[in-house]
Amino acid sequence: MRDGRTAAGLDAQEILDLDRAHVWHPYGPMPGRQEPLVVESASGVRLRVAGVGELVDGMSSWWSAIHGYNHPVLNEAARGQLDRMSHVMFGGLTHEPAVRLAKRLVDLTPDGLEHVFLSDSGSVSVEVAVKMCLQHWVSVGRPEKRRMLTWRGGYHGDTWQPMAVCDPDGGMHSLWQGVLPQQVFADMPPAGFDAYDDTYAQHLHDLVGRHAHELAGVIVEPVVQGAGGMRFHSPRYLRALREACDAHDVLLVFDEIATGFGRTGALFAAEHAGVTPDVMCLGKSLTGGYLTMAATLCTARVAQGIARGEVPVLAHGPTFMGNPLAAAVANASIDLLVGQDWQTEVKRVESGLRAALAPAAELPGVRDVRVLGALGVVQLDHQVDMAAATDAAVRAGVWVRPFRDLIYTMPPFITGDDDVARIGRAVCAAAEASAAATNEAVSA
Repeated sequence: MRDGRTAAGLDAQEILDLDRAHVWHPYGPMPGRQEPLVVESASGVRLRVAGVGELVDGMSSWWSAIHGYNHPVLNEAARGQLDRMSHVMFGGLTHEPAVRLAKRLVDLTPDGLEHVFLSDSGSVSVEVAVKMCLQHWVSVGRPEKRRMLTWRGGYHGDTWQPMAVCDPDGGMHSLWQGVLPQQVFADMPPAGFDAYDDTYAQHLHDLVGRHAHELAGVIVEPVVQGAGGMRFHSPRYLRALREACDAHDVLLVFDEIATGFGRTGALFAAEHAGVTPDVMCLGKSLTGGYLTMAATLCTARVAQGIARGEVPVLAHGPTFMGNPLAAAVANASIDLLVGQDWQTEVKRVESGLRAALAPAAELPGVRDVRVLGALGVVQLDHQVDMAAATDAAVRAGVWVRPFRDLIYTMPPFITGDDDVARIGRAVCAAAEASAAATNEAVSA
């Protein structure tokens, strides 16, 4: 915007008026009850907001913008590809950006993942993963293996099959009980990256064994359960699942949409366990937050099983599959990430978050504080007061988006030490404001 107006001539209030009249925001009512902030531009780790000024982005735009905004390398990749070809159908055609990306992902992900299906969102990558599992077993003559097993507390997206493997009671997906496919749910994994319980590992083994005759696959978020509650669990449970799936002939799927590309301190969370899944889902940070793109990788076993079927092709084909523009930016983002000492940067952010969020543990209304990699979480003992918490963070110069009982941050990896500290102070201020507003409401 220049002088408060966009290139189309709209000022901030006109944008808000049109937004309120026509735009349905994620997880919101129509019309909206809370007025969104109007972002004019973004650069580095800062969002320029109409009427507010600059805010440090503590969210990486829902965990995707690992390099921040307006990055010259990613900008150049987008411009260069735009001049050559913005899009072409992927049926019967191919192109260098998609082929390079597929090879790059095969090289970077755990050994054994050899084939890549490109799609246009994380939820669709999970749809494809579940479809791979189901179609594999139909193709090899085991059509009775049609259910998925997962553990409670998970989140895999908002389209149909992903909703069916999200936590059946948490969030909004309980609205669809009785309509969604009925899956098998293990207990929620015990909390704590360093915590391990043999009894829980045995629970996983037993449940997989009991349902093996009907299970197409097991799907979990490795190490971090994201939007289902920002919980961390021991990587050893991933090894337990791998052993159980191998013993009972069940496919294993890792949803690394949130954890992939360094967020937990490993390039992929599966590396914490030294485990290769049969299928892996990637998204969010794949393009550095520039364009929507996702990928589903699988082993030769899965692909060859599908090829044996009466319908020997994977029954999926998005219009924008393999989009050259997104693939070119994804290649540039991956090169940018692995071409630097990203692990040191993530560890630096992790250390900064540990120090900055430590005071939150002493605040009233706070149940737990936890940090892993470039992810910091303050869990409250009450449902967050969104308005109070968000307003407090904005006053502190930071953008965060709390949900349920959580105020959390997943900042870009490039976030400097001073800004990490500012994010920590803002999260603490948001927690205090939420507790105060909640207590006031209870007392009223």
